Parts: sequence; structure tokens; C-alpha cells
Amino acid sequence: MIADRPAAGRPRATPDPEPDSATILDELTAGRIRAAEPDETAPGGWRVRPEVKAGILACFVDPTPAVWQAGPFAFRDRAAFVPIDPGPGRRVVPGGTAIRAGAHLEPGVVVMPPSYVNVGAWIGANTMVDSHVLVGSCAQIGAGVHLSAGVTIGGVLEPPGARPVIVEDGAFVGAGSRLLDGVLVRHGAVIAAGVILTGTSRLYDLVDERELAGTIEEPLVVPPDVVVVPGSRPLAGAWAEERGLSVATAVIVKRRDAGTSARVALEGALRD
Repeated sequence: MIADRPAAGRPRATPDPEPDSATILDELTAGRIRAAEPDETAPGGWRVRPEVKAGILACFVDPTPAVWQAGPFAFRDRAAFVPIDPGPGRRVVPGGTAIRAGAHLEPGVVVMPPSYVNVGAWIGANTMVDSHVLVGSCAQIGAGVHLSAGVTIGGVLEPPGARPVIVEDGAFVGAGSRLLDGVLVRHGAVIAAGVILTGTSRLYDLVDERELAGTIEEPLVVPPDVVVVPGSRPLAGAWAEERGLSVATAVIVKRRDAGTSARVALEGALRD
């Protein structure tokens, strides 16, 4: 039996036993384990559970297919990954959405169509997943988050020790934005429409006049309660300068304030 996850911020006294691939999807779906979890003692405040991700990967070994019928549509996938009903208290609006086995949605989550939530993903209470959103494998989305239309949250299933994409409580991710390769968006941050951040992106902070950069080993961390917008920076070299060439980047332009919060707030009735 797989041990339950500890409360946030509490270190684990003994290592978890190796997950059983026969039960790991059920444990993930029920929210009893996670691919990554809050832990104040871990780097970045999050602890990756490589044994859980390895257990998910083991579920792909058996290629036996299965077919599921939803109205006039038939779907074919590995037999282990049957689409799931996330349970009462969650609202999944009809029209092309799929929640894959091994994903967990907390009560109050709303998923608009068409969207896809992949294996190992965890979505916190009262979060809005808008239309055309991908929540990739093992992504961790906090409570009260708004993933706007067309957002891509990249999956990070392998290597097992790699941090998945994490969006903490109360964050807002604007339409068409992409968060990839283990980016960590801290609580309350606002990512404007069209921002693309990878784990190795460079983020320019105009408020504190600094550059934030991620690496493969330590992916980018977006600070809490900041507002990030698309920007550009000129390319070096005479040839590029002659042609006015620049490369897209992301820029922190301010700290979140009451005006920002009002603009990104979602009408409460839409979450019911």
C-alpha cells in the first residue's frame, strides 16, 4: 500500500515504499499521493516524488488497448488510462474534455471544453480550467487559479526526478500562455496573455532590476505576486542591430495590486 502524502511543509520521517503500478493510478486519482508536493524543507518549497513518476511510467509498459464510447465518439488508449469522472463537486462541461486516469481534481474545479488533463496532474480547489487548456502530465496547479483559454501547462513525466510545472495558489495565467519544462509560478503571480516561459528562460525584473534565470537542474521560479508580460530584447551583433532584430522574453513590470486583482478576478457565479 502506498503511504499517504504528508501535510504541506512537514518532512517525511521515513522514505515511501516503492509504488505498485497496479494501484498507483487509483491512488493518484483519489489525491492520496502526488507527483510533487509542498514541502518547506525541500529546495523551492516543493518535493518531487520520483518513485511516483516512475510508477506512472511503469503503467505504460502494457500496450494493451481499450476502446471507450462517449455518445457517438469512440476513443482508444492504453487500457490503464481510462478517462475518469473526477467525482462530485467538480464541474466538467460537456464538449470534448477528457480527464485521464491518474489525474486528481479537488472540489470546486471547473473545466471548460475542450480541455485535457493528463495523468499525474493535480488541480486545487476552485480552480478554473478554461477552454482549449492542456494540463500536462504531473503538473501541479494550486487552489483558486485561473488557467485562461488556450493555456498550455507542459507535462514533465520524465526523467522521474525532474520537477513538473507548478502553479501555486491564487495565480492567474493569461490566454495563450505556455509554461513548460518545470517552471514554478509562485502564489498570486499574474502571467499576462501570450507569455512563454520554459525552465531555462530568462525573466527580466524591472521592479528590482535583476535577471532571473533557470537551468535544467533548477528550472525558473517566478516570484510571488508579480505581473509578468511579454517583452523583447535586442540581439547582439552588428548584423542583427542593422536589421533591428530582437528575441522574445518575459518581463516583470510590477507587483500585483488591487487594480490587477480586480482585472483578473473571475465572477464567483462562474465557479459554482
